[in-house]
Amino acid sequence: MTEEKLAALRQRFGGDNERRIYDAGFAAVAGHLFDPKGTRVAPYAGLPTLLDVPYRPIDWTAPDFGDLKIAMLGVPMDLGVTNRNGSRFGPRALRSMERVGPYNHVLKTMPTHEVAVADIGDVPFRSRFDLSTSHQDIERTAAAIRAAGVLPLFVGGDHSISLPILRALGAGEPLGMIHIDAHCDTSGPFDGCKFHHGGPFRQAVLDGVLDPERTIQIGIRGSSEYLWEFSYESGMTVIHAEEVAELGIAAIVARARSVVGARPFYLSFDIDSLDPAFAPGTGTPEIGGLSTREAQAILRGLAGLAMAGGDVVEVAPQYDATTNTAHAGAQMLFELLSLARLSPALAGR
Repeated sequence: MTEEKLAALRQRFGGDNERRIYDAGFAAVAGHLFDPKGTRVAPYAGLPTLLDVPYRPIDWTAPDFGDLKIAMLGVPMDLGVTNRNGSRFGPRALRSMERVGPYNHVLKTMPTHEVAVADIGDVPFRSRFDLSTSHQDIERTAAAIRAAGVLPLFVGGDHSISLPILRALGAGEPLGMIHIDAHCDTSGPFDGCKFHHGGPFRQAVLDGVLDPERTIQIGIRGSSEYLWEFSYESGMTVIHAEEVAELGIAAIVARARSVVGARPFYLSFDIDSLDPAFAPGTGTPEIGGLSTREAQAILRGLAGLAMAGGDVVEVAPQYDATTNTAHAGAQMLFELLSLARLSPALAGR
């Protein structure tokens, strides 16, 4: 560093220029966040919402979504778990996370300031005890959002919530799906019930709302492989966690983009896709999973595809004293929001 270079830096970034940002893109981001005095809202202040977006209450007897393009909502229901419960607390845990977003430096988007998006609260459940009734409530809520032309992002809750969501969003035409998870979730009935969190995508295919040949499942592992022959028999593409290092992220992204193509698809992210080292707070943890960086890279590689909706599920915060799982879940929700902002499916909404 020469005296001349130091003098130039002092002139450009010191004195009256200390708060000046020269890059137009960075300046635009800062312009959304800082007032003229250089102050921004404290991340720990105010009422907690998903990704700190505005809260917009909905009267579900006569839902009016106004100018919303994207709606985020909680689904605090875990009646479909087969192991540890507690993901009913997932939405509240994600709402408590601060400093996630609002700028996606890889995708160069600031979705919470570029499109009308709000936290619209939680699915209005009629009963906390009945799985069938809860699924009906989820489907009715998702259908109302779809009918309004709003792109929904759901925060669970256990993974059984994806079935009623797909029934609503895929009612007109079966959707493709990118499914990131430790488990295929295509097993048959457990204890006489086929609507648990281990089988939503089997039922979605049989209901005609999910196209298995446009479905890819990424990060699959664990000792329950014997339950998932439906994935292979129906034509789903399955990428096991053990294949990730050998294939590489770029190849996995290319495969996912090829499988779903240009038509609308649903993106389902189960937090147990991450290795328990990164996300211990979940009901069915499986070692040998994705890292948070790998998961982010996969998601970011999907930019520009026609995402029609998505979910982040299975965060059970009581098993995680560090809050790492909720933090990871909130970050993955932000990645989904960024993809929604860039989705062609958002055009015209």
